[in-house]
Amino acid sequence: MTTSRKTLCAVYGVIAIAALIATWSQNAAYFDDIAGFVNNFVPDLKVTRASRSFTVDILLFFLAASILMVIEARKHGVRFVWAYIVGGALIAISVTFPLFLIAREMRLATDAARLKTVDVIALTLLAALIAASVVFIDVS
Repeated sequence: MTTSRKTLCAVYGVIAIAALIATWSQNAAYFDDIAGFVNNFVPDLKVTRASRSFTVDILLFFLAASILMVIEARKHGVRFVWAYIVGGALIAISVTFPLFLIAREMRLATDAARLKTVDVIALTLLAALIAASVVFIDVS
């Protein structure tokens, strides 16, 4: 791996660590009560026009990033692509997307591969879920 690719991976790593700290320092406020997390976190996403804008923005970015990750993973042989996507939903896409980019950088020399049928189906389901979420968030 070239020095410039190693540097790029280091930058992606720093972004992932910063994103983990920044997002979870805020998410921790909801952990006093697990039911409170579900009952308070989601409604808080809809409090203001700004929060709705950011929520919808992140959801649609998540969808675009997921499509890119699956295509790039199949093309370059990056393993466990769906773990990055599920991790993005459970942890933060701002954490797992840079981690995926590190894995992609490490595999850029491999041969291309086509999307599997399961990838197309799963991405379609993810798109439907995100579309429903965007409508839910955007309706106030």
